[in-house]
Amino acid sequence: MKLNSFLPLTIFFLFVLVFLFSCTSKENTDNPVTISPNKYSENYKAPIFSKDDRVEKIKGLAASIQQIMEDYAQTKNIPGIVYGIVVDDQLVFSSATGMMNLEKQIPASSSSAFRIASMTKSFTAMGILKLRDEGKLNLNEPASKYIPELEKLIYLTSDAPEMTINHLLTMTAGFPEDNPWGDRQLDESDQMLMDLMSNGVSFSNVPGFEFEYSNTGYALLGKIITRVSGMPYQQYLTQNIFQPLGMNQTYWEYDDIPEKQLAIGYRWEDEHWKMEPMLHDGSYGAMGGLITTIEDFSRYVSFHLSAWPPRSDEDNGPVKRSSLREMQTPQFSRLNPKAKDFAGNDCPVMVGYGYGLGITQFCNGLKYVSHGGALPGFGSNYVFFPEYGIGLMAFCNLTYTSPWPLQELGKLLFQTADLQPRKLPVSDILLERQKQVTQLILTWDEALESKILAENFYLDKSKEKRMAETQGLLEKSGSFLETKELEPENQLRGRYKIQTENGNVEVFFTLTPENEARLQQLDLSFHPKKND
Repeated sequence: MKLNSFLPLTIFFLFVLVFLFSCTSKENTDNPVTISPNKYSENYKAPIFSKDDRVEKIKGLAASIQQIMEDYAQTKNIPGIVYGIVVDDQLVFSSATGMMNLEKQIPASSSSAFRIASMTKSFTAMGILKLRDEGKLNLNEPASKYIPELEKLIYLTSDAPEMTINHLLTMTAGFPEDNPWGDRQLDESDQMLMDLMSNGVSFSNVPGFEFEYSNTGYALLGKIITRVSGMPYQQYLTQNIFQPLGMNQTYWEYDDIPEKQLAIGYRWEDEHWKMEPMLHDGSYGAMGGLITTIEDFSRYVSFHLSAWPPRSDEDNGPVKRSSLREMQTPQFSRLNPKAKDFAGNDCPVMVGYGYGLGITQFCNGLKYVSHGGALPGFGSNYVFFPEYGIGLMAFCNLTYTSPWPLQELGKLLFQTADLQPRKLPVSDILLERQKQVTQLILTWDEALESKILAENFYLDKSKEKRMAETQGLLEKSGSFLETKELEPENQLRGRYKIQTENGNVEVFFTLTPENEARLQQLDLSFHPKKND
């Protein structure tokens, strides 16, 4: 072969080799990303229950709860309700009232399989986070990377950001609220969903601007799971979430469920119950297709509760505890100024949506995570209280109906039973600084100052000013008698009282983020004894 004819061929083969090498050396997003474990403190003390009598208290409410549910079912004309309460990883008790099948007079029970509708959404979100944790997708990526049909969408404005996976998770993709239209799409084909995107959709907002409940957004998340995992969405969740949690009585298709287990859905019309046609599973299954039992679903609630408190135990769930807490973190929070607490008192609440979960926090600090579900023939709901380690769930078989009077149940738990949350133990550094702060107040010893005071301490208020104010306070309070237990707000901030001759001195202090945490803020106030 002549040299001049050999060179082009050589260059061609070199090009092929370079191309192949570049393909094989490209990051393989199908393989999990190896992440080195964080270093962590050996001294951290997780919150605990000072007296853990939750199970006994809740079991003591069983008869009252049953009566509430029976009365509610009768008032709302609900054929059947099943419910349960979880404490940590235990289904403390479950019960039912009424019928799951009126025609065959089959009573409802905790093993009856009810369609739970939009409660499915948090499973979809969990599937997305599992893929994220494995390095197979990024929440901030454009959703069109996995669903090219979205590239044809026409947004409302020229400055609208491209829709991301995170927008879909948080219901901020800009799609309009689509209840009850979306409910009727449950059994549609994948081709219908893709045609809907290809033909264009109507937006109500630009992405990332405002929360608006969207079944369509969660249907798209199901499609992303299918395309990233390489298996049908339903199969992926079954293998990667249901089976690891032991949820063996959880279904996608009602044809797969034994007749004696399947709850039939109804609507109340013309003063009697009418059977609702059951919808098959389809492209919108990711927004509301699941059918499950109280016994099975209690395992899922327990798994969410297991995320709390943050701790250093082995992390061996289907997804990481930190990812569960991420799901339970509100986005785009909104104030409801006219809300009431469980006792019926005026108490504004902040509400937000995380990843497939709603989060509510009352003005008194009580927080719960929840999601409801409603489809023709069914209503469902669950709430769990992370700081208390308890969760409640209920399903019913009446169209678009809440399965319980949550206000009454909440009052029973938090007023009658007076359940208490975990308490954060005092960290070693706070306990050490508490003793030193008390000594500082009394002596202003220079050696102690140099050891515990941060550089800003006397810059924010001069030593002379602080000493004068403290002296005036001591003259009012009299001698110190007893230092009370410190109440921590976190690892580096807390408050405590010092009992004195004439009343109490209240002490609040905050430490710096330095490795050797020092005193950056100190507030003192005197409260004299009240005259009898």
